[in-house]
Amino acid sequence: MRVLVTGATGFVGSHSVRALLAAGHRVRLLIRSPEKLARVLPAEAAQLDDVVVGDVTDAAVVDQALRGCEAVLHAAGLVTFAAARAREVLDTNRLGARRVVGGAVREGLQSIVYVSSAGALFAPGRGTIRPEQPVAPARSAYARSKADAERFVRDLQERGHPVRISYPCGVLGPDDPGMSEANHMLYTFYRDLFVVTSAGFQLVDVRDLASLHARLVALDGGPGRYLAGAENLSWRELADRLDALTQAPLRRLSVPGGMLRAAGKVGDVIKRMVDFNFPLTAESMEFATRWPGADASRTREELGLDFRPAEETLADTLRWMVRAGHLPAEKIGRLAHC
Repeated sequence: MRVLVTGATGFVGSHSVRALLAAGHRVRLLIRSPEKLARVLPAEAAQLDDVVVGDVTDAAVVDQALRGCEAVLHAAGLVTFAAARAREVLDTNRLGARRVVGGAVREGLQSIVYVSSAGALFAPGRGTIRPEQPVAPARSAYARSKADAERFVRDLQERGHPVRISYPCGVLGPDDPGMSEANHMLYTFYRDLFVVTSAGFQLVDVRDLASLHARLVALDGGPGRYLAGAENLSWRELADRLDALTQAPLRRLSVPGGMLRAAGKVGDVIKRMVDFNFPLTAESMEFATRWPGADASRTREELGLDFRPAEETLADTLRWMVRAGHLPAEKIGRLAHC
């Protein structure tokens, strides 16, 4: 099939492009920067000669990009915690979904894949996250934008359109064009400090997520919702596994979950006076200290997709961080020599 991909120069999008090409699809890209494309996907340049330059919020550009395609993967999105960019986040993520996913429905595309987030279903006290759960309340601009887009896409599903939604947990892995959120968290553990608190972290390898997207594009039938997440680890378990991999123990600090949530509320107040792009918010601290785990059994059973062990993802990511110059080799101990 000819598949339109948005967000192809981002972390999830670039890996998904590779997975789609490996599956034999022809790929068209809607991108804002040809220069970034050349930097992010140089090895695939010969196969990526069908490019539309523009923004996902531009209706005319999106319509042009959709024309002649049989499927679309909408992976574009703006992630920032800076209050000054709140309106931009809301407009890009909400309007982008309406333009791309809504446009694909109007064009009659047979396969439409929308990349959401497991966080869109998280509400403290709700219990294990499952794809049939309702959209959770949201406070930050980014979370509201994803929740609004999610409601729009679900409405299309309820009308029977072939829209499939992926819900990734924390996306981690090598070859990240911009040091995305979970990778930056791992980098911070080694640069500064590992904070051990309540709850934990559930990762999905970006390469497994890309494989999921390729399978969803090729899937016959109607709508569906699929969580993407490997084992849910407590923060202490995550630190222990990292130490076992590297034999270079992390500096740890134990902080009660309640204290971090209180710090997040203070961060919300400070953001009103001094803007900063850092996830010290009440909402983000709820995620960090109350994450209940997500159930990806439907993804495994219906699609036959197994998520690789956390150790493999962590090791590959740390080695990549050294190769890319983000971390010195001594930080990752014996992994630097494996």
